Amino acid sequence: MTGRLYGVGLGPGDPELVTVKAARLIAAADVVAFHAAQHGRSVARAVAAPYLREGQVEELLVYPVTTGTTDHPGGYQGAIDEFYEAAAARLAAHLDAGRDVVVLAEGDPFFYGSYMHMHKRLAHRYPTEVVPGVTSVSGAAAAVGRPLVERDEVLTVLPGTLPAEELAEWLATTDSAAVLKLGRTFDNVREAFDAAGVLDRALYVERASTDRQRTLPLADVDPATVPYFSLALLPSPLTGPAPGPEQHDAAAPRTGEVVVVGLGPGRRSWTTPEAAEALAAADDLVGYGPYLDRVPANPRQTRHPSDNRVEAERAAHALDLARSGRRVAVVSSGDPGVFAMAAAVLEVAERPEYAGVPVRVLPGLTAAQAVAARVGAPLGHDFAVVSLSDVRKPWDVVVDRLRHASAADLVLALYNPRSKARPHQLAEAREVLLESRGPGTVVVVGRDVGGPEESIRVTTLGALDPETVDMRCCVVVGSSQTRVSRTGAVYSPRTHPGVTR
Repeated sequence: MTGRLYGVGLGPGDPELVTVKAARLIAAADVVAFHAAQHGRSVARAVAAPYLREGQVEELLVYPVTTGTTDHPGGYQGAIDEFYEAAAARLAAHLDAGRDVVVLAEGDPFFYGSYMHMHKRLAHRYPTEVVPGVTSVSGAAAAVGRPLVERDEVLTVLPGTLPAEELAEWLATTDSAAVLKLGRTFDNVREAFDAAGVLDRALYVERASTDRQRTLPLADVDPATVPYFSLALLPSPLTGPAPGPEQHDAAAPRTGEVVVVGLGPGRRSWTTPEAAEALAAADDLVGYGPYLDRVPANPRQTRHPSDNRVEAERAAHALDLARSGRRVAVVSSGDPGVFAMAAAVLEVAERPEYAGVPVRVLPGLTAAQAVAARVGAPLGHDFAVVSLSDVRKPWDVVVDRLRHASAADLVLALYNPRSKARPHQLAEAREVLLESRGPGTVVVVGRDVGGPEESIRVTTLGALDPETVDMRCCVVVGSSQTRVSRTGAVYSPRTHPGVTR
């Protein structure tokens, strides 16, 4: 017997909008397949994550091209067709082996969904079931609080890839419309709304139902800020305007602000009273999910967790909330100004649309300080803090900085030392440091300091095993003067050799 193929709709983005049936099938599947662009991050998998279980086979289907160019002899369409055939063959191998396969689809599988290309190639060969999902159009209408159609009105769904003239014709003759596939087509779409004479009642919705949702009049949108996961709505004139804040709250509008808060590296007692006060006063908490989990729950507050790799989007969401009058705390681990959210918020706050939104940064205890304190005072003299991640800077820049800092005989605190995506870099960094440091140089490896899995290990640069280090570690590499005392304390003397006092 072959396996069964399921095309499962996940809704517009909020994991709670996944249907009961979809959640059950995802959890029960032998194989879960999902699409992604070449960066490998799948929106569909992120939405389905709460329903996945250990032991499932995951098939990541990476598009060879999305909006770029290709040297495939068949051009863009040839590359895409070849990809769909190869992806279908991968899924067919599981189905032939008797394994049930769930293909995840944002929104609804048959509504501009990637799943349909698997369906066309496999549904006639295997038992197949399609589970509908909430579409982005429904999610967007809910986000702006506007019914799309009523009575005998007509709703028209249009792709933003159509020529502006054709879009304008449709928009001028329909009662209500939703235009999808924005992103790079936004200027073309806005031109069509203007030409149809309906720009004044058009609305824009970005990432509907998620913690990064943004809504505003289409005419006010900066084209440079528009992602692919957005759409333009033309609500029916019969539905009336969306309810404004004045209809719900007669109080004078508040001035919002963003406060970027550092929780410290671990235990609650390492959060400063100033940071705790800002967290308690906030209306909204924005941050990486595991960091938000460290903040005590308060039913008055709204939490907006997100993935760790979306700093700019998270910052923009916080600033949008503050612009609407909300008091927002952006939560970081450690100190927000050290490889964390403070710089991201301040960078996004420079955009013209956020002029006048106040931003404050509150300090926190850093991971380097916490690790150093556990063993003594290895940061007692001059030191440098370097991230080994090459996500935001080239690896050759990291190596160059390590080489210069090491040659200057500075103590080094190494953040983001070794991840699954770049397991080799700590070993390379160690070899760079050994160019100017002796193998007996003191090294401290602190993992989850202040947390339930805390461990501290004192070793040497020559004996350091990179395989024992992960992203939850901070590595402190001593200078030529760093030493271990008779009692086992590690410290760097404050007085440099040759200085007499």
